[in-house]
Order: sequence, then structure tokens, then C-alpha cells
Amino acid sequence: MPISYDQLKSVTAQMYDRSLRRIPEDAKRALQRAVETESSEIGKNTIKVMLLSADAAEQNNHFVCSDAGVPVYFVKVGTRVQFEGSVKQAIRDGFRELTQSISPPLLKHVTNPLTSERGYEGKDMPIISFDMIDDADYIEIVCSPKALGSGRWAALEIFSFPALETIEKYVMDVVLRAGSQACPPVVVGVGIGGTFDHAAKMAKEATLRPMDEVNPEPILVDMEKRLLDAINKTGFGPMGTGGTTTAMAVHVNYSAGHGFTPVAVCFNCWIDRRTRVRISNDGELTHIE
Repeated sequence: MPISYDQLKSVTAQMYDRSLRRIPEDAKRALQRAVETESSEIGKNTIKVMLLSADAAEQNNHFVCSDAGVPVYFVKVGTRVQFEGSVKQAIRDGFRELTQSISPPLLKHVTNPLTSERGYEGKDMPIISFDMIDDADYIEIVCSPKALGSGRWAALEIFSFPALETIEKYVMDVVLRAGSQACPPVVVGVGIGGTFDHAAKMAKEATLRPMDEVNPEPILVDMEKRLLDAINKTGFGPMGTGGTTTAMAVHVNYSAGHGFTPVAVCFNCWIDRRTRVRISNDGELTHIE
């Protein structure tokens, strides 16, 4: 049985809505651990307020943050999946209908970069990326809204045959420029190698990795630990109040490439907004996070 237009429209709209009203369980656990390890009393209290705010939003079905950002979807399509109707149009129609009915109303964050006009619709909105999963009979969709705090400070630079130390120094330079404006404690995503566009995609996908999932590359396990330790020694702390919890996690992806090596860095704020579902060919829906 093909996956229908109506199901895609409904599910993807619900994913965006749900991502605004809760934080993922692994982010909640990371914040709870940070309450115990944070050295600053103000920082510790700030994290407690974050947790209380997240719980209140979930219990009262409100938004965790007023900046709902713009919807960004990553869709992995199994090669044995069948569709009935337009996939992109279903996602876009779902977002359009949601903006007309969601409560509380969304602020007009969708912005035309050429005119600065703001609204709910625009070219390529929502932003959708596609990938393939060989021999799978399901699709997996991640919705990760991107707001101003974390979105503003992403950066990319291209190096020639950089040493690991050069890469790590660049990541720290980006983190220091962002300071507390990315709404820490953050998840830092890093993409190394490939091409300009691929490095940026890898960095974004790195932020979506569950925090309890270990990097399969031993070199990157060590790099992630070094960077996390260094970031948490900057002293920015939760929401810039000072302390030892500026990042909850650092996740690094890499790809082979040419001698030129792009390095991309991006952030997810403390809410770490992401929802993930799987839809099988028979229409079965599984909520993963």
C-alpha cells in the first residue's frame, strides 16, 4: 500500500507542531545531569528554570520558545517505498494549513531575504532535504526547526590539508564568536570534508544524532571529547549566565574529499528541537523521538 499524500501532510505538520512544545528526552536527561555537575549556582538555577519551562510547556501544550523558527525536514526514502501523490507538496501543504490553525499562532518568521518581507510562505519553504535508504520499505523523517539564536552563528571555512588541531581551533573560533547568543547549553554539530554543500549538511545532521549514541570513528570520539571539554571551559554557561555548561554535546561527521577540506559548524540551542518518525509502506507510523 503506498504512503499517501494525506498521511504525509498530516504527519509532517504534526511533527513541526510537536517539536515546538517539548524537548527530546536525551536533551532533558543532559540538562538534568548538568544540574548536578554545573559549578555555578546561577548557572545551575538557570538550568532548573529551563527544565521547569520545558515541563510547563509540555503539560500545558504551549511552545517552549516564542521563536518557532522555520520548519526544516530531512527525509530518508527507502528504495522499496511507494508514494501516492506529491511528496514535497504534501509537506508544504501541511505547513500551510498548520499556520492557519495552530494555537497559539506562529509569529511570521518566514522571511524573503531579498525584500525582508515576513510571512508564513516563501520560496522553498519548508526546507526539505532527501536521501535514500537501500532496500528499505519505509521512510524516515526528521523535523528540526531552525530559529535565530542557533541559526545565526553557523559558519564554514575551507582549508587545504588541515591538521586535526587546525580543525579544532576553527571549531573553537566559531564557538567563541557565537558566545552565549546561540542559547546555550548547545549541541554543536561539525562536518569535515566532502564539498562545501556536503560539509554543511553533515554538520546539521550531526546535531540530530542522539546524545547517547557513540561516534563509530575512534578519532572523532576523542575529538568530540576534547572539544566538549574546551567549550565548557569558556565560561559562557547556561544562557550566558556563567558556568561550566556551555554545550551538552559535540557531534562530528566526516567525509572523504579532495585536498581542500571544508569544515562546517552549526548549533542547536538548549531546546534541541527535533522530532523523528518512520512511516512504513503499509502506513504504520512509528514515533522514534
